[in-house]
Amino acid sequence: MTLKGQEAAGPPQATLLPAANGSGTSQEWEGHWPETPEQSPCVVGVVPVIYYSVLLGLGLPVNLLTTVALARLATRTRKPSYYYLLALTASDIVTQVVIVFVGFLLQGAVLARQVPQAVVRSANILEFAANHASVWIAVLLTVDRYSALCHPLQHRAASSPGRTRWAIVTVLGAALLTGIPFYWWLDVWRDVDPPSMLDEVLKWAHCLTVYFIPCGVFLVTNSAIVCRLRRRSQSGPRPRVGKSTAILLGVSTLFALLWAPRIFVMLYHLYVAPVHRDWRVHLALDVANMAAMLNTAVNFGLYCFVSKTFQATVREVVHDAHLPCTLGSRPEGAVGNSVLKPPGPPKGAEQ
Repeated sequence: MTLKGQEAAGPPQATLLPAANGSGTSQEWEGHWPETPEQSPCVVGVVPVIYYSVLLGLGLPVNLLTTVALARLATRTRKPSYYYLLALTASDIVTQVVIVFVGFLLQGAVLARQVPQAVVRSANILEFAANHASVWIAVLLTVDRYSALCHPLQHRAASSPGRTRWAIVTVLGAALLTGIPFYWWLDVWRDVDPPSMLDEVLKWAHCLTVYFIPCGVFLVTNSAIVCRLRRRSQSGPRPRVGKSTAILLGVSTLFALLWAPRIFVMLYHLYVAPVHRDWRVHLALDVANMAAMLNTAVNFGLYCFVSKTFQATVREVVHDAHLPCTLGSRPEGAVGNSVLKPPGPPKGAEQ
């Protein structure tokens, strides 16, 4: 599930923190948007470049492995929850490629942001759309688990792979449409003027779409699920929490925790201080973006921790991928003998 927008990639140059009695960037704020001519330094230096490189190098292969494993489980079981998790993982992959690689590393570090403005704004649409898709597919999973536990008969009657795929396609289309307005998203790293009405509308739309509304759905549905499980435990043996429900609770909790810093800093920047002129806000947004992007790579560990079925499927995928390599490394004759030689008669069959 996972960031948005061009503002995520700060300048990569390394600078030291200003001294307590140094330039105006360390002075106390005097109202909205302090009158400080200097641009805020990137106090984290090359740390974001290293962090995002490691995140992409580890997270992308892990998400690809997760995709193959979930595709097998979805094909075998035809359960809606596996289709939703598969779509969620695919959205995380798009987020890593579009935002982490293209936005943070390629544009922010390699090209030093020397990219035509039209290209940057067009990339914003894909970045926000990927975020919206990831978050709202998690909302679909939440609603599906709520329906399965609280209204099981209706869920069984209405649930089918075809309807599940249609719901996913609808969310993906809506995510792309809702990403279009963010073509006009401004780069907060160079936002030297007080926010306009358009800035406020877009930032609030971002916060509501990717955090406040989804978290509200998570809170309501997860609370209903927990209450239902507690009532069942009071009326009989303690119910066993299903793997899909445990994964749902883990996914929504990780998302809420990892995205909270970014949303707080975005609103703080909007109403208190600019990133462009205050190194403390600059630093906070750097760290918040790194935390938010971590959300695209942690689900694999959660799935392995909760589900032994997923673990076994991952081992199966790795084994199937390793087997052709093992056969290809053998001498040609040995491979031919082991694969093509027909089985002989059972021992003792010849008289």
